[in-house]
Amino acid sequence: MLVQEKLFGFIDNRPVTLFTVRNKNGFEVSCMNYGCVIIEILASDRRQHYENVVLGFDTLEEYGQNAKYLGAVVGRVAGRIKGGYFRLGENVYNITMNEKNNHIHGGPKGFSHALWDATVLEGDQETTIEFTYLSKDGEEGYPGNLEMKVAYTILNDKDTLSITYTGISDKDTLVNVTNHSYFNLSGNLKRDVLGHELMMDSPAYLELNEEFLPTGNLVPVENSVFDFRESRKIAEGAASVHPQNVLVGNGYDHPFLLKESEPSIMVLSDEESGRKLVVETTESAVVLYTGNNLGSSTLMRGEQLRDYLGVCLETQGPPDSIHHPHFRSSILKAGKEYKSTTIFSFGVIAGE
Repeated sequence: MLVQEKLFGFIDNRPVTLFTVRNKNGFEVSCMNYGCVIIEILASDRRQHYENVVLGFDTLEEYGQNAKYLGAVVGRVAGRIKGGYFRLGENVYNITMNEKNNHIHGGPKGFSHALWDATVLEGDQETTIEFTYLSKDGEEGYPGNLEMKVAYTILNDKDTLSITYTGISDKDTLVNVTNHSYFNLSGNLKRDVLGHELMMDSPAYLELNEEFLPTGNLVPVENSVFDFRESRKIAEGAASVHPQNVLVGNGYDHPFLLKESEPSIMVLSDEESGRKLVVETTESAVVLYTGNNLGSSTLMRGEQLRDYLGVCLETQGPPDSIHHPHFRSSILKAGKEYKSTTIFSFGVIAGE
């Protein structure tokens, strides 16, 4: 396994390191310790051409404030928290409001904009980049000193990236972490993702209000463009006149509920390249975001950043669960371990 480290730039006069791990097949993952951002993943098409399949920039300066959270770990709590507050026991905590009157993705200085410590752990069959960060009591308004660890593990003989999150706090707090990578299986941004197909065994999604917050309603997917139990093209949601698709900018930006009793599997595929991504998670939900609002004048590796250029599969617990008791809870009790694992396995569509 080839492992490279190099200086990628500086944040507040502190060095940012770029890590690149390549296995014996040519599968390659590049990430940095600023926000645990995944910058590049090289995966094979049906002709064994390894090309980049995630959105990302070539320089630290281009990430800037990373307003789209490209490739980053987001937390303490992914998604939105209504009103920028929550109650735990007898205490009410006011957290940073960084999207109008709401809190999103851990706040402006959340995990996605923190400089993490990093260690390379090399084994016989796998290599892990282990990131650690102490989120101090009161950071962004959250209670508790939270010791977080994020492990990116690459296997030597399989084109697989495993992400494991663990955390422990000295006070009751909220934790619901995800990775915000945008996937595009066409390779090197040849096309948008509207032609990609997705399959996931989800019986229901969470209805959103005009602020993209869950209303609390769990909506069955039957007879709608939200039914991915059989493979469906992303384009169907973009073209849909369903009020929920239109609300989020013509596409998807919705939490889908997954099975809680066993690991859930999702399959994203691109027929033209032959690439396939299988996502397996221990989480109870996934936010499907189809890049409906990505468009800007920004250039990314020679391509203009535009709507539908990438699709996110943000494995996590249901957003804003602290305000919806019937959702799976994101409360982490003091001294208890938070743990979540998602595995991204890259391959080619069978039979070709």
